[in-house]
Amino acid sequence: MANSLLARTTSRLIKNAITKPMIVQTAASSDGGSYVRTLIGKREVVGFGYNGEPTYVDRVDFPLPAIRWKEPTTDILALREKEKGDWKQLSIEEKKALYRASFRQTFAEFKAPNGEWKGTIGITLLFVSFAFWIFFGLKTFVYPPLPQSFTPENRAAQLRRIIDLQINPIEGISSKWDYEKDDWKK
Repeated sequence: MANSLLARTTSRLIKNAITKPMIVQTAASSDGGSYVRTLIGKREVVGFGYNGEPTYVDRVDFPLPAIRWKEPTTDILALREKEKGDWKQLSIEEKKALYRASFRQTFAEFKAPNGEWKGTIGITLLFVSFAFWIFFGLKTFVYPPLPQSFTPENRAAQLRRIIDLQINPIEGISSKWDYEKDDWKK
């Protein structure tokens, strides 16, 4: 019973929000008109909106914008008069026209993926490639060459000297060397 009462109350509130536009008090400009009215044109202000200003925004978390999407035409005004009566008398096309006059997109349309991730990945890869070009340019033209001790022959000689001097024989590299067989322990 509570669910049906909630459903009836919700449908009544939505119907009232759609059919009864709210009057907005705005400060008049010097020419006698309203600045807000010049921005929104003849569109009706039907609610508080997302932030209290008469703007239109399609949002999932705030589904009712402050103003209607389209300015009223004679066709839309006729449909609004017809909708004040029994909604069962309206055809599906008329209901869709009324919806499109109030809202730009359906939930499915504005929640659908738009491919924005492709541009984000493209720009990210562009910056990564630019960073690699800078790195290799610096390595080639700015940094000095590696010291002689980084060549494989010198590194092998350093390892042999560490083993011969038995540096860190308990847990280090020398502990893994078999001095009797002169080879690595297995």
